[in-house]
This record gives sequence, C-alpha cells and structure tokens, in this order.
Amino acid sequence: MSPEAIDIRSYRDGDRDAVLALAPRLAEGVAAWRHPDAVLVAVRGWVSAALGRAADSGQAVFIAEVDGQVVGFVSVAERTHFTGVTDGYVGELVTAAQWGRRGVGRLLMARAEEWARARGLAHLTLETGAPTTLPRPSTPLSVT
Repeated sequence: MSPEAIDIRSYRDGDRDAVLALAPRLAEGVAAWRHPDAVLVAVRGWVSAALGRAADSGQAVFIAEVDGQVVGFVSVAERTHFTGVTDGYVGELVTAAQWGRRGVGRLLMARAEEWARARGLAHLTLETGAPTTLPRPSTPLSVT
C-alpha cells in the first residue's frame, strides 16, 4: 500500500479495542531484566490513560487507518517544561508490526506536529523507550 492509502484521523471511542491491541508493541525491545508481565501492564495503562484523556483540552490521539483497520496511533499532549514553556509531548507512538517501515509512523508524527503547530507550540518532544543494555555486574549495585 502507498502512503496515500493510509488515513490519519482523530481517535473515536470505537477504536479503543484496536488501539489497546497494539499496546504490546510498546513492550518490544524492553530490557530482558524487566519483568515482561509488569511491562505489559504498564504500557496498557499508559495507552488506556491516553485514550481516556483524548477528548480533553491540550490532549489528542490520532489513528492511522487502512481500509477500516487501525494500523497505528500516536498520543500527544501539552506539557509544561521545567523552564515554564509549554511544549508538545508525544506519549505513545505505535504501528502494527506488518505496517512497520511503510510510512505510518512518519504520517502519525506529521499529524502530531500539525497539532502542536496549530496550538502555537514551538517544540514537540518524542522520547523513545529504546533500551540500553548494560552488562550485568557480578555484584549487586549499591548506592551510598
């Protein structure tokens, strides 16, 4: 499919199950020493919370859809930076595995950027959950 076949639109309540089904993608690549069940509970909570706030002022969730099927989503919100400036913040960005590297994520980010720009925000932050693997120490770490 070409990027023209991917529709980016606002989240609707009827999308909830399809979006939650994509939530486990946020757990992929998490460090092996993290408990996988706890990670899944956390990511489902993040996504559920974002969906619950989607209609709130200063928040949005956008859906990528192809032929009526949800193939990705992005959540975005206003957040005050420690300097006092209000910025846009991408909380979750997910694409279905079979739609990876096909432009879905790029289109979702472009929509989040448009949302932030329309609100007069100068910055949009996306923090990745990409893990950094450190060698396991032979002795437990301690903090003094």
